[in-house]
Amino acid sequence: MCRARMAAATIAILASLALAGRAPAQAAGPEDSVNTFHEILINTMKDGRALGESGRYAKIEPVIHQLFDLPFMSRLAIGVSWTTLSAAQQKLAIAAFGAYISATYADRFDSYSGQRMEVFAQRPSSSGIIIKTRIVKSNGEPVSVDYAMRQNDGAWQISDIYLDGTISQLATQRSEFGAILRREGFDGLIGALQRKVKLLAGSVPHAS
Repeated sequence: MCRARMAAATIAILASLALAGRAPAQAAGPEDSVNTFHEILINTMKDGRALGESGRYAKIEPVIHQLFDLPFMSRLAIGVSWTTLSAAQQKLAIAAFGAYISATYADRFDSYSGQRMEVFAQRPSSSGIIIKTRIVKSNGEPVSVDYAMRQNDGAWQISDIYLDGTISQLATQRSEFGAILRREGFDGLIGALQRKVKLLAGSVPHAS
């Protein structure tokens, strides 16, 4: 009887430890998402030369789809024209936008020379949380990069990035995309994004 009680107690302890071990993943916050993104970028830079453009793209692209709120960002980047698009066109736009962001990071973060990425503060915003970070170059010079984070189905995702704390990546893209839409229409925008991906990351598959 004593051994039975001890066995039951052991099972209960192991079960509680198992639940405790799962808790951090369930409680992941906005800072965790940014740290995950930074870790992928650093690892990609360290292997950057061996991977090449397309190899870096292959490592970064799945993480962009996981950690960035691409539907939200695509809608804001395209602007008022979004509501005139069919569901198929919206899906195509999200895929092209995700590929473009992935290729941009694969091109910019191509080699490692001792850079560090640090999260140092966070503050509430109207739509979620702002995570304040800095990239510290090998010479010690810091570059401010702020991440706008919003919750999507319970997960914290990146919805915009501010360079030097003020320059909105999404606002810049909206201006660029709007000019292309006015000149060439939706098909012209998708074509332009796909050409940029090919230029930045080489031959990579496009989602359809």
